Amino acid sequence: MEKKNNNPEKISSISQFHDLLRLPKPLHPMVSLVDNTQLVINGDLANHAFLLDFYKVSYKFSTNGKMGYGQGYYDFNEGGLLFASPNQLIFTENEEGAEYGGYTLLFHPDFIRNSPLGKSIKKYGFFSYDTNEALHLSDNEKTIIIGLLKSIDNELNTAIDEMSQDVIVSYIDVLLNYSNRFYKRQFITRKTISHDLLLKVEETLDNYISNAETLKKGLPTVEFLASQINVSSHYLSDMLRNLTGLNAQQHIHSKLIEKSKDFLITTNLSVAEIAYQLGFEYPQSFSKLFKKKTSLTPLEFKNSLN
Repeated sequence: MEKKNNNPEKISSISQFHDLLRLPKPLHPMVSLVDNTQLVINGDLANHAFLLDFYKVSYKFSTNGKMGYGQGYYDFNEGGLLFASPNQLIFTENEEGAEYGGYTLLFHPDFIRNSPLGKSIKKYGFFSYDTNEALHLSDNEKTIIIGLLKSIDNELNTAIDEMSQDVIVSYIDVLLNYSNRFYKRQFITRKTISHDLLLKVEETLDNYISNAETLKKGLPTVEFLASQINVSSHYLSDMLRNLTGLNAQQHIHSKLIEKSKDFLITTNLSVAEIAYQLGFEYPQSFSKLFKKKTSLTPLEFKNSLN
């Protein structure tokens, strides 16, 4: 494998992206649907890094190529739906002349800015998932997603009028809602994998707290926990929420409260000493979290046991 270009190329417009990949000019300056069979990534673009100023949603499959974003690659031989937000690192790697199937939707933040979607798009954590956390579609789900993409394409190929933008934004909104539903389905159908990750989360937190890493490094963070089990922080939170009803930060807090109760019950450590033992910089922060989670102060909890 050749070394990736360490200096990503900034792509500020969809037209620039089309020019770079030798595609026909986009039908609209702020939204485009690309038929991936038109994509042939030649040697000059292999191992090339990009930073896009717009959103990218791709359903891709390939017989001899790879394309990725973030720090890893995703093999599209099986196909998958991937999402990238503005300023997310995207790079390519492939065999010479690799050909791709599927579709790629590009839309600029300004295109949705004045719509409800412009405010709600941040709720979709999958725009920050890693490449190995792609959405794998069933045949029925694939039909729905491709149908919506083709509807966007039909609208783009219709004469632009005052309703065009609203209609396309509506299709994008529905596409993202379906994607959210299908991701929730994937968490359920991959329960074995998810439960294995949950066990790793528990083990990682237990080891971190039991080995007094908190004294050296402070409170465990969502980013630290995600890195230890090789998933993105957004994926970790969404997975835990689907399995336990708690996001990653709430899960960490729950583990800290559980451990603090052990200290209060089995040791003579003061509240301040317990706080520092768990990684809190200030005892007041520990007491505030404890009361929020248990409705009691640490001392009230300890006294209630006597």
